[in-house]
Amino acid sequence: MRSLPELDAAVAGCRACPRLVAWRESVAGTKAAFRGEEYWARPVPGFGPPDASLAVVGLAPSAHGANRTGRMFTGDPSGDFLFRVLHEVGLASQPTSTAIGDGLRLYGTRLVSPVRCAPPENKPTPAERDTCRPWLAEELALLRPTLRAIVVLGAFGWQALLPVLAEAGWPVPQPRPAFAHGAVVELGDLRLFGCYHVSPRNVQTHRVTHAMVADVFRAATSVTAPD
Repeated sequence: MRSLPELDAAVAGCRACPRLVAWRESVAGTKAAFRGEEYWARPVPGFGPPDASLAVVGLAPSAHGANRTGRMFTGDPSGDFLFRVLHEVGLASQPTSTAIGDGLRLYGTRLVSPVRCAPPENKPTPAERDTCRPWLAEELALLRPTLRAIVVLGAFGWQALLPVLAEAGWPVPQPRPAFAHGAVVELGDLRLFGCYHVSPRNVQTHRVTHAMVADVFRAATSVTAPD
């Protein structure tokens, strides 16, 4: 099995999905706010320490966020919202996630995604999700010795994650538990927490609030905190 740095390097070199390769590269530098910046424009590896006890699973990188910064869930409005929460609950060194080299660090937390390339309209296909699945499976296998909780942002991540956990030997019940905000599922030594995705639409419509997300992360950190 590879180490996490080796896995991250392999992820960054993937070109398995032609539609996603074309899209992630075509959007680089096309938005006025970031014109002139050098985009990452590759698949985005996980972000966070290799001995994390908490994983955060989302959907996919955004075209002008992680596709620009090269760090999962950073550089866009969803990342801005998420990092304000992570900083408040003690999981991030700062409440902002603007660009590579900004000093951001995560504590005991690793951000991962079922799909590693920015998809058009933020909608990966089922085939793209399945093609990307081995990266998620290997990353969770490498985190397994220390992993105690996973916060899943949204139904897409929930549905993509459960088969991976089942195949890896975690005791996923049948029928598989449905996604819901505030859902908590115990899988042996691992606990899953459901949380609405922190997308701009969910935030603007107040489907999800800062307090709601902070409550989920506080519950998750209560599981991962040392005895």
